[in-house]
Amino acid sequence: MSPVAQNYEFQEWWNKHREFLEQPDANAFLTVEIRSPVADRAVDKGRTRSARQLSWLCILKFQQLASSVAWLTNSSVNLLRTASRRIASPTSPSDASSSRLYRAIRFFLVLVILLLCFELVAYFEGWHFSPPSVESAEAMVERVYAKWLEIRANYLAPPLQSLTNVCIVLFLIQSVDRVVLIIGCFFIKIRKLKPVASVEYGNAESYPMVLVQIPMCNEREVYQQSIAAVCVLDWPKERMLVQVLDDSDDTDVQLLIKAEVHKWQQRGVHILYRHRLIRTGYKAGNLKSAMSCDYVKDYEFVAIFDADFQPTPDFLKKTIPYFKGNDDLALVQTRWAFVNKDENLLTRLQNINLSFHFEVEQQVNGIFLNFFGFNGTAGVWRITALEDCGGWLERTTVEDMDIAVRAHLCGWKFIFLNDIKCLCELPESYEAYKKQQHRWHSGPMQLLRLCFVDILRSKVSLPKKANMIFLFFLLRKLVLPFYSFTLFCIILPLTMFLPEAQLPAWVVCYVPGIMSVLNILPAPRSFPFIVPYLLFENTMSVTKFNAMISGLFRFGSSYEWIVTKKSGRSSEADLVAFAEKEAETLVETTSLLRSSSESGLAELNKLEETKKAGKKKINRLYRMELSLAFILLTASVRSLLSAQGIHFYFLLFQGISFLVVGLDLIGEQVS
Repeated sequence: MSPVAQNYEFQEWWNKHREFLEQPDANAFLTVEIRSPVADRAVDKGRTRSARQLSWLCILKFQQLASSVAWLTNSSVNLLRTASRRIASPTSPSDASSSRLYRAIRFFLVLVILLLCFELVAYFEGWHFSPPSVESAEAMVERVYAKWLEIRANYLAPPLQSLTNVCIVLFLIQSVDRVVLIIGCFFIKIRKLKPVASVEYGNAESYPMVLVQIPMCNEREVYQQSIAAVCVLDWPKERMLVQVLDDSDDTDVQLLIKAEVHKWQQRGVHILYRHRLIRTGYKAGNLKSAMSCDYVKDYEFVAIFDADFQPTPDFLKKTIPYFKGNDDLALVQTRWAFVNKDENLLTRLQNINLSFHFEVEQQVNGIFLNFFGFNGTAGVWRITALEDCGGWLERTTVEDMDIAVRAHLCGWKFIFLNDIKCLCELPESYEAYKKQQHRWHSGPMQLLRLCFVDILRSKVSLPKKANMIFLFFLLRKLVLPFYSFTLFCIILPLTMFLPEAQLPAWVVCYVPGIMSVLNILPAPRSFPFIVPYLLFENTMSVTKFNAMISGLFRFGSSYEWIVTKKSGRSSEADLVAFAEKEAETLVETTSLLRSSSESGLAELNKLEETKKAGKKKINRLYRMELSLAFILLTASVRSLLSAQGIHFYFLLFQGISFLVVGLDLIGEQVS
């Protein structure tokens, strides 16, 4: 009797790699095998245990699968909640214009996704190559597609093509304006045209009385270096008064600024601290309140510096002499220089934009027109001119442009000094930059509504009126954001689904490329960033368009002033190095600045440690940018089906640019 067969291992039974066979011996054919009932029960028992193990294994696998599904579900829900919370954050603009625009963009996104699905069906059916007609169509889907071809060709494409042509014309006009400005800048360089100041002051009594104002609001990071830079200006102390105009609502910041002012008072500087109890009118209200002081009548000029600006010690000696002999001169504006322009990609792109603004726009308008928009800081005003045009008004969020327009209408002239620079700081986070751009593009539309009739009624010449209305306001403040957003974010994706309306490749690629090259000329070191600059400018068009609409139709957020967040990159150490480089002969002044810097090092170090140990920085999510990213990427898939090379690549990279910005992957994050 053969021995009882051993139980199979579970793995051998499960895989069934081989069957159980008894090895035959030489007398196997003479042997009769008799299996006892016990052996049969043992085999059945083994097999029963194997089946039970299989059941437990299946249950275990099912539990693991259920746990994985639950984990993925919870993670997805948490991700969606986090995204929803960040998108709906109260710090994001939530006015009527942005909500309406977002709803329109969201509807547009749903529409293009449905159209893409429809086009994919048509592509796989071969209808792209042999479009069906309503008469020849057999299936219902084919008949619907044939009807869609008729509707888009006869009813949708013509108005879209008309809008496209209008935007192309505006695009070309604005491009011609840019080319003219560049030509004017080259002419200035070749002819070496620049304002000349031939006056030099002798004794202290010959220096005019100058009032220096530093408006600030909760500027914890930069108040020290700003006050220090102004207090060491190379000007007779008895002929200069510094006003620190603090609108802070943070008690700790108020105490810090008061202590800094008191420190400089003990060193013999004529400096005053002013704090308003009723903070109305934002910066304009702050400046208006300061100019109402009785002692202001004793001063002839006022220099204004925002909290993050640090003028060189010889700033007043390089700007005030231009007023002597020019009785109709109201403003001397200097150029900005950025201490953090290489901090990240966002600051590099801002540097390109602002370099063109100062080097080209401000300089050309100053030389040939004696008029440009006041930049709000790093400039010197004749106080008589401020009073003559009505002083600071609180009616817009661009009080600097407002007073510049009114002064120009009163016959005053401006001078821009491109070779005199004032250190300042660029916004390093997209959140801060977006808020700044919203204010800069909504304010001009407010101002246009308020002063349009005044421009028509003013006594300035007709060419100056035309320049102010058509170039200064309409072309550069209204037309630019309108066509940029409409052409590249709306019309271009639509032409992929309505191919009967065409957008030429030279509008999509060649002309924007040439304009980008021209814009980057004042900052030649930024040439490696020319492609990101082009894509980012188109990405910012949604913010600028929304701000323009908000200001034009007087929506709520157009009158909201949000202070641009500073990070304190322009530290006092930078100020010391810059002062030593630019004014080596000012030994006493430089030593005073150094002593101030050394006294503040401990507090600056504490501030840096506090900032590092502060709130965790997070990525914000921007819903309009994300929606436009998916629209452009969807349109790029549609263009791929039609084998449109340039359009496909532009839509693809522009969609990626919107996606990067929408996920807050450019610049620093906010706390």
